Amino acid sequence: MKNLVTQLVRCILMPIVLFGHSAGAEGKPNILWIFSEDLSPYMGCYDDPVNSGHTPAIDKLAASGVLFKRAFVPAPVCSASRSAIITGAMQTTTGTHQHRSGRWPKGVVPEDTQIHLPDGVVTIPELMRKAGYFTFNCGKDDYNFHYDRRALYSVGTKDNYKAGVNGWQGNTARHGGSFTKDNWSARKDEDQPWFGQIMIWGGKAKARHVRKGELLKDDSVPLPPYFPDTPAHRGSWTMHYNAARGADAQIEEILEQLIADGEFENTLIFFFSDHGNNQSLRHKQFCYEGGVHVPLMIMGNHPALKAGTVRNELVSGLDIPATTLAFAGVDAPDHLDGQDLFGKDYKKRDHVISARDRCDYTIDRIRTVRTDKFRYIRNYHLDRPLLQAQYRDKQPTVKDLKRLHEAGELTSYQEEHWFGLRPKEELYEIARDPHQINNLAGDPKYADELKRHRGILEEWIKETDDKGQYPESATQLKATYELWKNKPIFKDAAVNPEYDQFKK
Repeated sequence: MKNLVTQLVRCILMPIVLFGHSAGAEGKPNILWIFSEDLSPYMGCYDDPVNSGHTPAIDKLAASGVLFKRAFVPAPVCSASRSAIITGAMQTTTGTHQHRSGRWPKGVVPEDTQIHLPDGVVTIPELMRKAGYFTFNCGKDDYNFHYDRRALYSVGTKDNYKAGVNGWQGNTARHGGSFTKDNWSARKDEDQPWFGQIMIWGGKAKARHVRKGELLKDDSVPLPPYFPDTPAHRGSWTMHYNAARGADAQIEEILEQLIADGEFENTLIFFFSDHGNNQSLRHKQFCYEGGVHVPLMIMGNHPALKAGTVRNELVSGLDIPATTLAFAGVDAPDHLDGQDLFGKDYKKRDHVISARDRCDYTIDRIRTVRTDKFRYIRNYHLDRPLLQAQYRDKQPTVKDLKRLHEAGELTSYQEEHWFGLRPKEELYEIARDPHQINNLAGDPKYADELKRHRGILEEWIKETDDKGQYPESATQLKATYELWKNKPIFKDAAVNPEYDQFKK
């Protein structure tokens, strides 16, 4: 950590200079995405009281550059969010919105199951390669479209890979999870600039990477009111705070590797996540604040990245690819939905839209609009409770909710929220109601705000031709059915009626 602190302080204090030789002959910066899985911003730099002082590497990274306090991703689940970020286009526009769609368990995805990006939509790594960059992804792809991984990444694809292979969990790098193999060190010309993605496990790692002496006990963090007070819920809720501490240790390791390889001073570093807390039944896969609010910080030796800058405006995850291309000097293609966060024509957003569609075998459609003070949510399957059949049904937290529901021991809010019919619209004033439990949609005093937010969403659906308004094809649904049909969690559950057509 001492070496890392020294380098970060040097970055804060150093005058802005041109990039050195390892930035490329044309002075282009190296650009690294530290792309986390399932991680909410439970960190000191986000004023989290539990982890204050316990995420030192992340906090120093934020202090060395620009911290965005209100960044929201396009979807609260990995494949839809990653498909959007890697193309720079909203997943509901490109048809990549259904979680784990365009997939096949073994071999090349059959032609009738492939999802092709619209004409003119090119991924960010392909654009960077065209601009002369060496590219890599030391982790998973998880893209819901047909592609040749070798066209995106210069190195790291498995030797037995075939174009069009896209398994249920997506393609992964040959040395997936490595911070030292098939990265910047693999390029033959050290003067060639590089663009890379390194995945950290974030919430999925649980407490695996927590430093010695830093592990929180299960009862260390107060539960939010939408969860019952049980050991399983306390443990699950606290676990994500541990996951943030573990993510900090991994980020320290990555930064130390950059320093050791002489790449740190010439690299612009983005740190962000694909969506929020996977330990919470109400965060991952859902459109409340916690599902789509993620950490975002950018640091490096660049005039725009003034150390200690904190920005509080609304930011979309789709601004990440747009900003990346701008730093690399690549002209922004027409299909981008984001904007350069440091561009001369940058305009602050008045809203960010996120979307949830089918997740695994659970069919749903939810849209949300986040404005400065409010979060608006529109539910489309009102007959399906929030806790409808899903992949987490065997988890202790779900079992506890169902047990307490049957015993009549949930609070009135918990009972209605988890097992009741969902409201068509939800509206929350975030500052006054951070847990989002007081739905203002039926309050006459907020009728104008409700109408305003409804209008924003309806206009967006029309303008973008939101593909979620159309039923998923039988071909894609059947691929999902075939994957899950023999698994007890699916075949023994009251799954959605859309699957009945395949049971005959």
